[in-house]
Amino acid sequence: MKEEPVLTSNKVEDEDLKRGLKPRHLMMISLGGAIGTGLFLGSGAAIYTAGPGGALLAYIIIGIMVYFIMTSLGELAAFMPTSGAFSTYATRFVDPSLGFALGWNYWYSWAITLATELSASTLVMKFWFPHSPSWIWSGLFLLLIFGLNILSVKGYGEGEYWFSFIKVATIIIFIIVGILMIFGIMGGHAIGFKNFTYKNAPFNGGFLTILGVFITAGFSFQGTEIVGVAAGESENPQKNVPKATRSIFWRILLFYVLAIFIIGLIIPYTTSSLKSNDIMVSPFTLVFKQAGLAFAASAMNAVILTAVLSAGNSSLYASTRILYAMAKQGQAPKILGNVNKRGIPVAALIVTTLVGALAFLASIFGDGAIYIWLLNASGITGFIFWLGISASHYRFRRAFVAQGHSVDRLPYRAKWYPFGPIFAFIVCLIVLLAQNYQAFLSGSIKWSDVIASYLGIPLFLVMWFGYKLIKKTKVIPLKECDFGFEEEAKEEK
Repeated sequence: MKEEPVLTSNKVEDEDLKRGLKPRHLMMISLGGAIGTGLFLGSGAAIYTAGPGGALLAYIIIGIMVYFIMTSLGELAAFMPTSGAFSTYATRFVDPSLGFALGWNYWYSWAITLATELSASTLVMKFWFPHSPSWIWSGLFLLLIFGLNILSVKGYGEGEYWFSFIKVATIIIFIIVGILMIFGIMGGHAIGFKNFTYKNAPFNGGFLTILGVFITAGFSFQGTEIVGVAAGESENPQKNVPKATRSIFWRILLFYVLAIFIIGLIIPYTTSSLKSNDIMVSPFTLVFKQAGLAFAASAMNAVILTAVLSAGNSSLYASTRILYAMAKQGQAPKILGNVNKRGIPVAALIVTTLVGALAFLASIFGDGAIYIWLLNASGITGFIFWLGISASHYRFRRAFVAQGHSVDRLPYRAKWYPFGPIFAFIVCLIVLLAQNYQAFLSGSIKWSDVIASYLGIPLFLVMWFGYKLIKKTKVIPLKECDFGFEEEAKEEK
């Protein structure tokens, strides 16, 4: 029986961009996208709070959620590779007003993240140069990140490739050293599994502490979805996006679950320094020091600097591309959709850089109150666009079948549909609503903290329903969803 050819969309708005990302770039963006300070610094606090077993369980559940989100995104991105991933998919398969709100939500989130990473870079550099002025380092790193992005998409890809390579190599070395320590081959006597049964371990504090770690784990995984944005500028996305997506399960298992398991085995969860965000007592630093590596703190500081630059590089790239895509769809000023001869949306890049730089200045001048509110507004946006991905994929698949197409003709098909997107949506919604559950359990609710925690939700809803009222948009019927291929490309009935 002759195999039917795959169906892919040929109607995307980013045809002016250059497909300069090679398979190795996309693979390393996929591998390194979620590895950052959340793992290197935040994992210790998770273990301290919920115990080694509680932290492990929380990261496994959130890891499963992220896996399903990424398989949903992989199916969408392989079929319709576009740099406007989240806004485009929601606009076509759910409601244009949702696409508008998700797009601006995503842009804002990463523009503010750029400012956050600039702030973090100055703290990292003060480890080596304690008396140096902050603006020198933030200015230098902003120029570096801007330079990588203005050169070409390959410049971004190359920078991200090497940043991610260093992070991945560090975790692999950490896992090898950790296993040698557990069995007593390195760093003295065999540790074994005693720290998993120490005091109240492996679980500490019950369900609510695990719920708190859900939130930490969710923040740690943010950035994985950038591979969907990069798909619009990758070579042969129908082949390379599925390949990158399939690696996500092993990345989550190896880099997060195994790393946290090893930290929980080696360091007792009652170690108070685990809750600190100081690089000197990062769980990775503590393990390397225990193994007898005297230069551990300085080496981990260099790795964390790499993670910060990687996050800054990705945030500028992703926010620029989403702004460009929205301009092409008429959801942002038209000038932001212009590109130069190298396929770079320069206007969108400059606007995003300026917003990130201004937000950074707001953090260092005055009391930083404005920046704190900006940061609070962006804090939960990651969960909002993950919800958008799950909803878009669920509607996409239903519309695809409703219009008479066979799912066997998709370039990549997400496993476990419809369980995957529904499970991801529910878990993500729980985490989103439980952001600051502690505030409601205390005797007196401090409303300023509650507002700060949930500020991103009303802002998102205002954009969603505001656009809906102004443009009179409606939820698109399944039979009217636009897949973007010509009539002759449709499956013959």
